[in-house]
Amino acid sequence: MAKQQGDLGPTGRPERVIPAPAKLERHGPARIIAMCNQKGGVGKTTSAINLAAALARYGRRVLAVDFDPQGALSAGLGVQAHDVPTIYDLMLGKVKDPKEAIQHTDTEGLDVIPANIDLSAAEVHLVSEVAREQILGGVLRKVVDDYDVILVDCQPSLGLLTVNALTASHGVLIPLACEYFALRGVALLVETVEKVKDRLNPSLELDGILATMFDPRTLHAREVLERVVDTFGDKVFDTVIGRTVKLPDAQIAAQPILTYAPSNAAAEAYLKLARELVQRGVVA
Repeated sequence: MAKQQGDLGPTGRPERVIPAPAKLERHGPARIIAMCNQKGGVGKTTSAINLAAALARYGRRVLAVDFDPQGALSAGLGVQAHDVPTIYDLMLGKVKDPKEAIQHTDTEGLDVIPANIDLSAAEVHLVSEVAREQILGGVLRKVVDDYDVILVDCQPSLGLLTVNALTASHGVLIPLACEYFALRGVALLVETVEKVKDRLNPSLELDGILATMFDPRTLHAREVLERVVDTFGDKVFDTVIGRTVKLPDAQIAAQPILTYAPSNAAAEAYLKLARELVQRGVVA
């Protein structure tokens, strides 16, 4: 049976019907959001791909920055990541203009700066650079007026690349799998965010925590989600991403879930997340 407004959602709050956002009269400057979690396998890249596509569906100009040497975001959106300029070349100054690295996707309004395994060497090269934590910010400032949202898909670590992403960003969005071990690491991540805010980027905000891989049939998932809501309150999005085999299938097909399986519940969930971000004022 379809849920009605007022029914309790998985977070324990009443379900809300969030209308589609109004069209933008003009575009830019972008809000830069780091998709960050030092634990792997929590749905971070999947959420970056599909949130980017959902925001683009609502008329936002979106730039997704693959900031993980594994290059999963690039692969998941079907863009070339080898023998082309990448974020690594921009970080090291081998390529000066970010527009030379930007690739268009099959989703209208969604562009990508790709990454590949070369990025794994970036921390070694950057460690002796002056203001090394601010290099990504310098790259993104050159294109910030061309987009409404820039999503940075971070690698699963709290190293120099992730600190660069947090220093460049206005906000951080934490995807959190509904399992105990994922929950344990969030306190450390929030502590890192606070340190970056205190020392490098005073304007950095925690935009929200996105519960992923939620299976309402298991007591464990329900208890983890309840504990997250108890700890972080309204910072936890109402939108919850459920488990489905269609999400990894869509990545193999190099498509967002919105085009691969538009009737799947996960497609509607990411559209709802995009609406919620606009409704909360996180993005325009």
